[in-house]
Amino acid sequence: MTLATVHGIVVNGVRGELVRVEVAVSDGLPSIGIVGLPDASVSEAKSRARCAVDSSGHPWPNRRITVSLSPAEVRKHGAGLDLPLAVGVLAAAGELPQDGLEATAFLGELGLDGRLHRARGTLAAVLAARSAGLRRVVVSSDIAADVAGVPGIEVWGAASLSQVCHLLTGKPAEAEVEATASPVLGGPDSGAVQASAGVHVPDLADVRGQPIARWALEVAAAGGHHLAMVGAPGVGKTLLAARLPGLLPPLSAEEALEVAAIHSVAGLTSLPTERGRPPLQAPHHSASAASLLGSVQAGRVIPGAVTLAHRGVLFLDEAPEFCRPALEGLRQPLESGEVVMHRAGWCGTLPARFQLVLAANPCPCGHRMSLRGCSCSPVSIQKYASRLSGPLMDRIDIRLIVQRPSDGELRSSSTPEPSAAVRQRVEAARERTRRRLEGTPWRCNADVPTGQLRGPWRPDQAGAEALHEAERRSVNLRGVDRVLRMAWTLADLAGRDRPGRDDVTAALTLRGAQTSWT
Repeated sequence: MTLATVHGIVVNGVRGELVRVEVAVSDGLPSIGIVGLPDASVSEAKSRARCAVDSSGHPWPNRRITVSLSPAEVRKHGAGLDLPLAVGVLAAAGELPQDGLEATAFLGELGLDGRLHRARGTLAAVLAARSAGLRRVVVSSDIAADVAGVPGIEVWGAASLSQVCHLLTGKPAEAEVEATASPVLGGPDSGAVQASAGVHVPDLADVRGQPIARWALEVAAAGGHHLAMVGAPGVGKTLLAARLPGLLPPLSAEEALEVAAIHSVAGLTSLPTERGRPPLQAPHHSASAASLLGSVQAGRVIPGAVTLAHRGVLFLDEAPEFCRPALEGLRQPLESGEVVMHRAGWCGTLPARFQLVLAANPCPCGHRMSLRGCSCSPVSIQKYASRLSGPLMDRIDIRLIVQRPSDGELRSSSTPEPSAAVRQRVEAARERTRRRLEGTPWRCNADVPTGQLRGPWRPDQAGAEALHEAERRSVNLRGVDRVLRMAWTLADLAGRDRPGRDDVTAALTLRGAQTSWT
């Protein structure tokens, strides 16, 4: 009996997991068996691999073949194990050398003609191979250029199984991809990934008037705070929300990799120039709870909008029109930054650290705050407002009424401040926050827990007195903590060492208890 071990990768949730593909070729009746909890697509790999091996010009061993997928207790799914299975069979049969296989991961789906196709979650698989300490990964050539910039691992691309064999035997490897940094991911030394000038980013200069709402967007971007806007149709709520990602600092190289890996698992393809930008997800109000929070189909995890918005913005326009289970399901990820899923086919967590932006009309007809008359009854207004529950709205840091700009603001010929100028102040505030939070797991003020806010990072004496006054005015404990986080953001924007009374008062204004619809 001859034995060969090859590394493959399967996607578990939104992360890759290393799989040891052990192939034994022994005497006996010609057959092939796969053990280790394979699903139907993995079990069918033996037929695809045999045809691909025959098409590549190598003989398929006419002996008994046993394939073990380890760890055995993890269910294996997807067609990404086609390539490691074929390579393992050829290595066990003596057609390929086994030197170097222990440091290489293989990922790809094989066609019957031997061509290599991309597998779902390729970027997540490459990151898993790097985390496991492997030196290189072999993928399909049509995806290799997109992942070649991952620092710390060498990426080889091949168009077919025969080219993979050439790479492993040291023959001329015309399909090899040079592992240079692409503009998608940046190089190993890049601290951040900037968006390309060729990609249109909505600019805050398009917004006329709305000084309070613009200020609220700046505070939300500087501190990572959630935001809710209530106003009549057409006053600019959607226009403002679409410009929040343009105010956020660009993602670091590792954050961009994390976001791109999640999107690759979901089967989404994003332009290389877009991966340095914080993602924006804006699902339609008819979206179900499963599409918003995630679902499991035949053991495969389908990331929801909250996970696709990780490190970015989740915008829910017409928020009261969303179904109640979808809205109430947001309460846990808003607090913990992750979605805990318990389904029949899978149990685990998905990352979901996003900024939530809600936009809503003041009543069903939408004209309660406009110059037009409102035809809604008090009961219908109360019922409409109650669709956004108190516990959900309590988790929203900034809550404001958006009014129609005045005629003077609409007729003004002055150019509004662009996003680039606001982003500079946001990045300066984030840098002050980063220096203060250095050595902690938190990256912005909205993440800081209560114990730290009441301990080493408490406000000055005047700020503490203003906060105590707010507590006496029946602001609940969660609300007080969120006010204090916003006060720190306002202090960072102003360059102050600690928040004072003015910062706490301004934070209470942004908290907007007066924005109740009733």
